[in-house]
Amino acid sequence: MVNPTTMPEQVREPPGSVSIKDVARIAGVSIATVSRFINDPERVKEQTRTRVQAAIAQTGYSPNTLAQSFRRGKTHLIMVVLPSVGDPFFTGVMSGIRSVAGGRGYSLLINETQFNTMTADEIGAMVVSRQADGIVLLASLSPFGNEVLSAHSHRTLPIVIGCETVSPELANFPGVHIDNSAAAQEATDYLLALGHRKIAFIYGQQQSLLTSDREQGYRASMHKAGISVRESWVVEGKLTMEGAIAATRILLGHADRPTAIFCANDEMALGCIYAVKSAGLRVPEDVSVVGFDDIRYARICDPALTTVYQPAEEIGEKVMNRLLDEIEGGRSGSAGAEIVAHKLVVRKSAAPPSV
Repeated sequence: MVNPTTMPEQVREPPGSVSIKDVARIAGVSIATVSRFINDPERVKEQTRTRVQAAIAQTGYSPNTLAQSFRRGKTHLIMVVLPSVGDPFFTGVMSGIRSVAGGRGYSLLINETQFNTMTADEIGAMVVSRQADGIVLLASLSPFGNEVLSAHSHRTLPIVIGCETVSPELANFPGVHIDNSAAAQEATDYLLALGHRKIAFIYGQQQSLLTSDREQGYRASMHKAGISVRESWVVEGKLTMEGAIAATRILLGHADRPTAIFCANDEMALGCIYAVKSAGLRVPEDVSVVGFDDIRYARICDPALTTVYQPAEEIGEKVMNRLLDEIEGGRSGSAGAEIVAHKLVVRKSAAPPSV
């Protein structure tokens, strides 16, 4: 005879809450039968199922779904790692991720790195305890460290990269992003076609690969046009408005200042426009500014920003579908990235140089 008070599956509820024992008492069955109904109802006779369902409805009992998840080996939780939740571009990406995750019965855990890293112990503990079924890395510096990526190269926990692949160690993981180098080259080509030859570039962070492909595209365009890049015109902007304001002031401080500034994201472009105006100059009459991402503020700033459009929501949807297909299919996803289309959005912040 089963002793209902010693069931190994049962997680005891806090005092005062409705328990599985209450459901069993009202239904006139054992705790084991209620537990079996919750975890595998087909194993319970129809007449008994009806009684248990009625008892659950009467008591308002809610099973401990976290404990069930651990027993079943699946949590239906996805960890999303991103540099900053305040970045406007990621709003669209997260919208796509949430839409797909919710539609397929998954919840999200958000890990904001602020460009810091998770330790090997932290990620190792997560892999072992299965606190999440998979991980999405959004344009994030590797949160694991090389040794952890190597140790878990057999893909114990599925990982998909969204937006930029930011380190060589992540190159073999599946991902979804635009061709950042080609997009940046197209933006620089546009400035060259307007007649600019003095084009500066504000990149993300020093020693970060986050915007390196965009810088590569800028340099490739300048080289193709036969124009030497002035290294003093390639300045760090930290991916923030504040960083870009400081970088723009450096660029405008040159006796022979640039006539156009290409920023590696729109937040920096907004800071750049502010700094140009604060210096008593006009955009685009004195200095043209081009951004990257096409965040929602790009079209309403003054002047409206010429920028590279990334399909943020589509990227989020594709990333999550790719990850969940791997989780639910029980197979490793294909290596490499799926490239989605970008486009140059021409607005009012760039014009031919006045001199």
